[in-house]
Amino acid sequence: MADANPLSAMQAYGKALDNLSNAKSGGTTVGMDEVNTGPSFAELVQEAGKDAVAEGLNSEKVSLQSLTGESGLADIVTAVSSAEATLETVVSVRDRVIQAYQDIIKMPI
Repeated sequence: MADANPLSAMQAYGKALDNLSNAKSGGTTVGMDEVNTGPSFAELVQEAGKDAVAEGLNSEKVSLQSLTGESGLADIVTAVSSAEATLETVVSVRDRVIQAYQDIIKMPI
């Protein structure tokens, strides 16, 4: 039985991303037509991660501006609240991915 901890889940996800990038094409071929499938799950996760990092950096920027008096209390509260909501979302998604991985590992072959 495979090890079901977060590190092995991340490694398995990394291998899946590598396999996906090696086999990626523009769409799925059906007969003579090509069906555009849109962005992949990995691309959506990557974009969401970039957005979360940008939100955290924005919060830090506003916090630093508050030290110099360039931003008001409302700006600080809004930025910190937004960063907190983004972090809670990222943690929730991470927990769901790990739980899904553990459920897959428990499936009989």
